[in-house]
Amino acid sequence: MENLIKNLQDLRARVNATMDILKIQNLRTQSLEMETIMQSKDFWRDQKNAQAVSQKASDIRQEITTWDNLLKKISDLRDLALAVQAEKNPNTDLVAELRARFKELTTEFKKSEFLVLFNGKHDANNAILTIHAGAGGVDAQDWAQILERMYLRFCEHKNWQTEVLERVMGNEAGLKSMMIKISGRWAYGFLKSEAGVHRLVRISPFDAEKMRHTSFALVEVIPELPETEDIDIKEDDLKIDVFRSSGPGGQGVNTTDSAVRVTHLPTKIVIICQNERSQSQNKESAIKILKAKLFQLAETQRQAEEAKLRGEALPAEWGNQIRSYVMQPYKMVKDHRTNFETQNIDAVLDGYLSDFMEAYLSWRVSVK
Repeated sequence: MENLIKNLQDLRARVNATMDILKIQNLRTQSLEMETIMQSKDFWRDQKNAQAVSQKASDIRQEITTWDNLLKKISDLRDLALAVQAEKNPNTDLVAELRARFKELTTEFKKSEFLVLFNGKHDANNAILTIHAGAGGVDAQDWAQILERMYLRFCEHKNWQTEVLERVMGNEAGLKSMMIKISGRWAYGFLKSEAGVHRLVRISPFDAEKMRHTSFALVEVIPELPETEDIDIKEDDLKIDVFRSSGPGGQGVNTTDSAVRVTHLPTKIVIICQNERSQSQNKESAIKILKAKLFQLAETQRQAEEAKLRGEALPAEWGNQIRSYVMQPYKMVKDHRTNFETQNIDAVLDGYLSDFMEAYLSWRVSVK
């Protein structure tokens, strides 16, 4: 029993240390400030902003509550263990139950502890995720739509909000490309592991001869930057085109020139937004995404330069897939960076991606 009590004390110390690293006390202050803002009589005048603030406040409260509840469970179990220790003839079944509960609390802590691996400047931010169908024709377009569903399901599991910013349907099936905004605390921190080429091997449903096909899709993930982020874009560097929105949408969306295409001439980056009814709103969204893309480009160039200085080989981004999904002749999903794999491809395609993401975060720390 003494060992159990000591282990509980050690676990409580680890939880407190992790809470310090995650600056939970700062989150408490931020939560109170956001509660004050939400009680303002003008708060819901801007519905879109109010929803974003409410979602962020909810996510922060949930994170604080998770850690507070864990500390309380540890303290309660320690008090019970001390009471049992004071007994002359403690019940052996009760002692076994206390040890089992300690193991459960340790597992619960480890599930939350990996948040300390989120050390990027924008890891807590919302994310913009884009999927492009690659080589493989109609199979690749179908694969892009399968990936879209996978990420939307993952967001549902996390209770994150999603907003489709752009979707270009395939000629026969699937998607040529799509872009979604994902709103939730640590959205970018989790989803940045998904950036890269995803490879699918399966018997094609579009092949009359039922041959096995390989198809590819590219996933891009960038953080949504705060308004205060200083990314300078010159007006002369932009080419802005407007056109009529296409694809599924409301009546006004498809009958007015509300869609906006923003081209950043120096980098040739093109952003298309057509989800809003207003041309000005689509332009504002496109500029925000462009800023995030430019930030990501600068980060990628910085990391590549550091890798060169360290003498590391730099793989071609399109030529090397980060993950393979094999449906036939066997079932396997394997991440080629971390070597993490699973045979439960159905669960992965249904959005259960946390194990892959946690493996990636641990791998990033190990290779630095």
